[in-house]
Amino acid sequence: MSDHRPDTQEARRIPDFTTREEEAAWWDTHSIVDYLDELEPVKVRFAENLSNPMAVRFDARDRAELTRRAKAQGIGPSTLVRMWVKERLSQEAEATRSTG
Repeated sequence: MSDHRPDTQEARRIPDFTTREEEAAWWDTHSIVDYLDELEPVKVRFAENLSNPMAVRFDARDRAELTRRAKAQGIGPSTLVRMWVKERLSQEAEATRSTG
C-alpha cells in the first residue's frame, strides 16, 4: 500500500457524492479496503454526555414533519430539535447582550 494520496479529483477513485443516500448506495457495492490509500485521518469530537433528557410532546403531523426534515439531514429528530433549541437560545442570548 502506498502513502501517496491523489491530489486531484481525476486521480481519485472515490467519487464526490451529492447526498448521503447516494454515498451509502455506492459503499454498499464497494469495499473500503480497496480505497485505503485515498482515506485521511480526521479528528473526531464527541458531544458531552447529554444526561438531562426532556420529554416534548408533538402532534402526529408535527412529529412526521420533524422526522422528515431530520431524515433529510441524515440525523435523528431529537438531534434536530436539540440543534434548533441551541440555535434559538444562542440568538436570544445575543439579542439580550445587544439590548442590555
